[in-house]
Amino acid sequence: MNLSNLLFGVYPYIALTTFFVGSLIRFDREQYTWKADSSQLFEKEQLQKGSILFHIGILALFMGHFAGLVTPHAWFLAMGVSDMMHQIVAISAGAAFGSLCMMGGVILWKRRMYHPRVRANSRFMDIFILDWILVTLAIGLLTIPISIYHAFSGDTSAMIALSEWAQATLSLNADASILKNVGFVYKLHLFLGMSVFFLFPFSRLVHVWSMPLGYMFRPYQIVRTKFVKQR
Repeated sequence: MNLSNLLFGVYPYIALTTFFVGSLIRFDREQYTWKADSSQLFEKEQLQKGSILFHIGILALFMGHFAGLVTPHAWFLAMGVSDMMHQIVAISAGAAFGSLCMMGGVILWKRRMYHPRVRANSRFMDIFILDWILVTLAIGLLTIPISIYHAFSGDTSAMIALSEWAQATLSLNADASILKNVGFVYKLHLFLGMSVFFLFPFSRLVHVWSMPLGYMFRPYQIVRTKFVKQR
């Protein structure tokens, strides 16, 4: 087994298994650590700015990657979306939301590293996972100029290959040879992205599982102010 088969044929299943099983084990055995560990009490202004930009960007990137990679190629063509149109949309959305996410991430990184109280209350994994995400994001942004060059050349092969690899992997038939002609920067971004799932159960990212979506659909609460009659 060569390195390519290990990284893109075996490692995806190691990362996904760790992601799901590790999250279940942590929820079962360490529920008191299942939290975002908010540091809002130590500093609020930078947290709000960075968190909003970061979360908007990363959620849009995740949904865009998922839809772009998992949707079968034939479905896009059936909807009238050509390969070149698909690539242009991916480049535009990736650049926009990737930039938002990077701006928010840098604000959060600077806050965590240089605000004394936040830094003093940060664990090693808090800093490490943020660093890892930012590096993954930076490499992803580096793929954009290459993708633009491919688009001007009328070449959509890398995008199609990545999509075929993702679909084969999710159908439990991972084939690293699909990525044979894909550039190194794409493969590096792919490896770093898979590793985020591997690191997920060991970090504060587990709070994603507890996203309070129910608040969007709960009944309105009526709050009445209690007035105290003065004598």
